[in-house]
Amino acid sequence: MVNEKFMLVSLDDERAKSLAEVLGNKTCKKIIEHLAENKDASEKDLSVSLKIPLNTIEYNLKKLLKSGFVEKKKNFFWSKKGKKILMYELTNRSIVISPKKSLGDKVKSILPSLILLFSGTFAIWAYQRIQIQTQRSAEYFASPSEATSNLMEAGMQNLDQVFNYSPDPIWLWFFSGGLIAILIFSIVNWRKL
Repeated sequence: MVNEKFMLVSLDDERAKSLAEVLGNKTCKKIIEHLAENKDASEKDLSVSLKIPLNTIEYNLKKLLKSGFVEKKKNFFWSKKGKKILMYELTNRSIVISPKKSLGDKVKSILPSLILLFSGTFAIWAYQRIQIQTQRSAEYFASPSEATSNLMEAGMQNLDQVFNYSPDPIWLWFFSGGLIAILIFSIVNWRKL
């Protein structure tokens, strides 16, 4: 028994063709309806109940198995003549048919999160920059008499270093973490993108 809850089928996939054949086939629809009403059935049960020849049931069950609508049950039983009798049931999955996505479409689907990451990183960078400059200005220009002596001591060369000093680039950590999170999410959900 398959544990997947969804079966994603692209329009270019071979399974899409078999799904279309099954949905257009009256016998397949009857088999699906019978299996929906009854939990499971063998080929002979379906043949007797639906009054359809056994070879027609067998042919249509192969189509249904290939399309993913029906699956063989794990349990089976033996006939009086020693033949293995398989039981069939409907799969408990939703079938989603979607157009094929190119690599560009998949990248476009993560583009909003990348834009949000860049915007957040810039905001943190700007905030940290303002905080550092405010703090440094307060330290060097605490009073007008100290400002002149501080400027002369530091010199014009060191003034640029004072204002561009960043003790811990938080924005870099935010950007790296966000990029890693987007990468992991993209890898895990690549088929769904």
